[in-house]
Amino acid sequence: MARRAFLSQLARLAALPFFAATGALQGQAARKPLKILMKSAWGSDDPTKAAFPFSHGLALTEAGHEVQIYLLGEAVVLMRKVVANAVTPVGWPPVGEILDKLAAKHVTIYACGACSRARGVTESDLANYGAKFGSPPVFVSLIECADHIITE
Repeated sequence: MARRAFLSQLARLAALPFFAATGALQGQAARKPLKILMKSAWGSDDPTKAAFPFSHGLALTEAGHEVQIYLLGEAVVLMRKVVANAVTPVGWPPVGEILDKLAAKHVTIYACGACSRARGVTESDLANYGAKFGSPPVFVSLIECADHIITE
């Protein structure tokens, strides 16, 4: 009996996000713009995973949210225009096209400074997309200010 009550309650809770999203889509609920930090270490070796923070960040920005992206590890090489234009995820345009759209919307992208230096990514590479070098203190401040953190 207790198990049945628990499962019934669980089913009701599982349906809540669906109904909340449905109401928001129909304009029934006002939603506040969120501050979202997206973090990724996926690089050119997996084009689809590498594109996620950019394509999802663009969608979130277009939905009215404030997005910042922090790249580390192999992901920093995507700041090189030649690499970004060569990385084409399955079903989407090249990463370079998405990065251009993010730059036009003034989405701030940070590339880990140590990771970038180790991979030869320069300030002029970052300038192509209005990006900046990041550091551990910058990363901490982004986490502290974010409403949501998405790691992809």
